[in-house]
Amino acid sequence: MITIVSGIPRSGTSLMMQMLSAGGMPLLTDDSRVPDRNNPRGYCEWAPIKSLFRSPETIAAAEEQAVKVISSLLPALSNQHQYRVIFMCRSLEEIVASQNKMLDRLGKAVPSTPTESVAATFRSHLEHIRTWLAQQPNMFVLYLEYADVLKQPQETARIVSVFLERALDIEAMSRQVEQSLHHENVDLSLQAT
Repeated sequence: MITIVSGIPRSGTSLMMQMLSAGGMPLLTDDSRVPDRNNPRGYCEWAPIKSLFRSPETIAAAEEQAVKVISSLLPALSNQHQYRVIFMCRSLEEIVASQNKMLDRLGKAVPSTPTESVAATFRSHLEHIRTWLAQQPNMFVLYLEYADVLKQPQETARIVSVFLERALDIEAMSRQVEQSLHHENVDLSLQAT
């Protein structure tokens, strides 16, 4: 069994990987992307995952471990394995805000595309991926809301432990949630008007 942590970039995947590691789950990561101001605890990535479309069997290295795979790469996963997918969901407006802040902190140009246009593209992508995931007999999926992880870290840790059928350290997992790292909290009620 391979554990996949997935979602759109900036949706909380690094936090979930950190929680899994603290709980006792082995991770498949490398040092290809070091911690920075955008993610001070690190990204928990494994660089070879980017070659999945060319080499689907790359994923075999993650057997009995957890690895981060962004949502757009999920269809490239080899169907020769069984997967448990923890899919992180976050307000699309928060994701866009977080991505823009990250670009700004890196000194890169922030796209002038309106937030709603980018969010609409993400929404379409997520609908496609959810439909695809529902059709995969070798994939069991747990959808987690990032906001719920922040509000209820212990409950989230328990849910993840049950889903993975592993006796994870719930207390250690919940201690990984640090509210101060949640920068781009968008008040969605203001956007509804």
